[in-house]
Amino acid sequence: MSDKPPLLLQLARIIDALNKRFGQACAWLTAFLVIGTAIVVVLRYGLGIGATALQEAVLYAHALVFMGAAAWTLQRNAHVRVDIFYQKFSSKRQALVDILGTLLFLLPLCLFLGWSSWDYVANSWATKEASSESGGLHFVYLQKSIILILVAGLVLQGISDIIKAFYMLAGRLPEPEVKHG
Repeated sequence: MSDKPPLLLQLARIIDALNKRFGQACAWLTAFLVIGTAIVVVLRYGLGIGATALQEAVLYAHALVFMGAAAWTLQRNAHVRVDIFYQKFSSKRQALVDILGTLLFLLPLCLFLGWSSWDYVANSWATKEASSESGGLHFVYLQKSIILILVAGLVLQGISDIIKAFYMLAGRLPEPEVKHG
């Protein structure tokens, strides 16, 4: 008998690893946010020099920090959750709640967001939308694409969480070492 985990569990672990690495990379952008904002302030108020491109780069990074790391946040159970009952549930009951929450709320919301923003992003790409500000960045379409990165990351993490929850319900995963809360 092989010690290799089942294919679906391997898929969940690959998704987890990808979301973790991407989320960590996005988290490092916070250093750029601090440094970039400080430079913008010094240039603007200290030297009277505008830095539109840098200001926009800080805005792009800000969007990527929050939307790019959202799936990693979900993976780590670090998202906002009102869990007065959930934290007292057994692991199997938590898994059932996670499956239902993902199927009824997360995935439909993500699919709606992806569907409703697709034309917005596609039109931006079709025109290679650039900043309307003088000296601004010439790739607004990349910033708008972050919406689809959010959707893809959350959908993939939702799929991973469903897979792991089903294995937990089936008793084929060990109890988590640390519970939420």
